Amino acid sequence: MIAFDLACDCGYHFEGWFQSHESLSNQIECGLLACPQCAGTGIRKLISPVAYHTSQDQTHDRTIESNTRVNLDKAAVKFLHALQQYVEKNFEDVGTNLASEALKIHYGIEESRNIRGIATLAEEEMLKNEGVNIVKIPLPNKSNS
Repeated sequence: MIAFDLACDCGYHFEGWFQSHESLSNQIECGLLACPQCAGTGIRKLISPVAYHTSQDQTHDRTIESNTRVNLDKAAVKFLHALQQYVEKNFEDVGTNLASEALKIHYGIEESRNIRGIATLAEEEMLKNEGVNIVKIPLPNKSNS
């Protein structure tokens, strides 16, 4: 079995296990893979990091790898919190009216401005079909430290 890092068009990253690279390719081509987040089938393989050990003492290597992962996790959380603060400060929260507000801005009914909010998958698809570009950013809960 081979583990591959995968990504969906919605931006969600996940891992999948396959018999071979060919098996992965066939499942993607046939639309058999679905995103665990949005159930979309726009899946692509990401370039995976490669690691190998040259020393006999792999305990030391695992400790370094574990510490590196913890530091990267902390950096990612710090970045996401900073991004969240920026978005909250610079984008108007339109809540569940995101789709209608985005269309009004797109067609010039309302003045252009930065907005944020919530849209259903159907609304996201409709906005895409109308030519409205949206960016989905997963933000941590404020209650998470």
